[in-house]
Amino acid sequence: MEPAIILLDEHTDQATRQMLQNVVVRKRKFETLKKKHILSIVAAMTLSCMLLVYLYFYIAVPYSYSFFAMFSVFVNNSMHFLFLLITVGVYSYMILLKKQRDKAEKEFHGLRCEIIDRSKDLWKQKEEWKNRHKVFEMMKKNYDINLYHENK
Repeated sequence: MEPAIILLDEHTDQATRQMLQNVVVRKRKFETLKKKHILSIVAAMTLSCMLLVYLYFYIAVPYSYSFFAMFSVFVNNSMHFLFLLITVGVYSYMILLKKQRDKAEKEFHGLRCEIIDRSKDLWKQKEEWKNRHKVFEMMKKNYDINLYHENK
């Protein structure tokens, strides 16, 4: 469990601390997938541009007199297929990461909204209710998780 969450002993019970820990874990998972997705977008775009530039200058321009000649040159070299396969693979990986990122974001946002919705149950006593802003401020400051409002 995170040290900052452990230090909330007087402000929260064990179940609330576990919920806060889970929202931190899901936020980190979402951020990691977000970074991987951006990296995969850059890689896919770079490979696609490289492939198109290569095809244009080394196949399309020299053999522009015939589509059959361009196709024959492309098919005769197995490295062209390998480069095309790698490009398609990176693009597919990018789409897979997008789906995983969206799922992680939905899980993170759902748990964050659940904490917001159940805040009256999590901080039942009057003294706890008055001090819950300290928990919210700590989560915002340390983990950039907004527990004040449901909107992102």
